[in-house]
Amino acid sequence: MRKAMMAAALLAAMGGASTAWAAEPSLTETITAQDRKVFDAYNACDLETFGAAFAPDVEFYHDEGGVTWERQSVIDNTRKYICGKVRRELVPGTLRIYPIKDFGAVEEGEHRFCQKDQGCAGIAKFVIVWKRQGETWIATRVLSYGHRTATAEER
Repeated sequence: MRKAMMAAALLAAMGGASTAWAAEPSLTETITAQDRKVFDAYNACDLETFGAAFAPDVEFYHDEGGVTWERQSVIDNTRKYICGKVRRELVPGTLRIYPIKDFGAVEEGEHRFCQKDQGCAGIAKFVIVWKRQGETWIATRVLSYGHRTATAEER
């Protein structure tokens, strides 16, 4: 108990986490849950939930599809190219989360794309910049890049 109190005091003195902040879920848990929520909606074609995860002025950079400059285009492209055709799976062990002071977080990882009723043939890297607004997290920038055919081990 004494060591925990000393650690908390040291963090507070260094400008780190307060006791209230320490009671919140970890940033990794929070962003992992956001990723799951967004891509469960993506996979289910729940475009209302999916769209709510993005800032109105989101910038979405896709190495093969180009740049999308706002939320409605992200939703429209998902409806047109994804719904009922493709699902996304996070590649286990690739997710990394980094804080951005006084803003939010950066999420990076790799994901597979699987055609409906077929295997997971494609794989790519991604980065999502999340902004915290109170208790809400929204994606402000997304990069999806390095798309390639998955190896047999990656499928």
